[in-house]
Amino acid sequence: MTPTPIPTVPLPGGDMPLLGLGTWQSEGDDAYRSVRHALDVGYRHVDTATGYGNEDQVGRALAESGVARSDVFVTTKLPPDAAGRERATLEASLRDLGTDYVDLWLIHWPPNKEASPWVWEQFLTLRDEGLVRSVGVSNYSVEQVDILSEQTGQTPAVDQIPWSPADYDQRLAGELARRGVVLEGYSPFKRTDLDSPVLRDVAEAHGVTPAQVVLRWHIDHGFVVIPKSVTPERIEANFDVAGFTLDAEQLAQVDALAD
Repeated sequence: MTPTPIPTVPLPGGDMPLLGLGTWQSEGDDAYRSVRHALDVGYRHVDTATGYGNEDQVGRALAESGVARSDVFVTTKLPPDAAGRERATLEASLRDLGTDYVDLWLIHWPPNKEASPWVWEQFLTLRDEGLVRSVGVSNYSVEQVDILSEQTGQTPAVDQIPWSPADYDQRLAGELARRGVVLEGYSPFKRTDLDSPVLRDVAEAHGVTPAQVVLRWHIDHGFVVIPKSVTPERIEANFDVAGFTLDAEQLAQVDALAD
């Protein structure tokens, strides 16, 4: 199957597709099958984490997919309790993933709820050694991002946070954008009412589903989104969002679901 074009956003180490497959709570063969199917469908962005316990299955799917490693954007994350063991943890991730680098490595949560610039310094070192192409954070506040920047002189490329139309915060999005930080959202459907009349009306106008509208809303705003599924049909539907866009009025209507 020919991959459907998905827009990308530039990071220091290479372009990141705005749509990827999330693998949180995907375990064992389910993780393998979901990643393998996603790659067959045309996804070229897969998000995992050491804490998910499925990096080996993600790696197996990557290896057996026939897709060139250089064509897939792979993200993994350092658990906060692994702070101080950054190199060993990353090397274990690389072994499980069957690759000699990852495209993006994130601090999964602020260790001890603190920005922890000393961990960030290790991320920068390992990036400079070529084990990671780009580095970022997850579940960090803007203030914590600023601490890393001020202490090291280098700003995270990405902040991965819970994000959906119901979570939309124009001020937060703007603050990250002004710092050059890409906003990556996870759990796009979790807090969004997919039965919302607004989503239903926009979906009907385009002949798509409300879930597809939510994903397109992310893409049209320039937010990265990583919907998780282990269901083949849903994996396919989540990827089938390149054939339509939301106009300014529709974007504003979906934005207002956060009010």
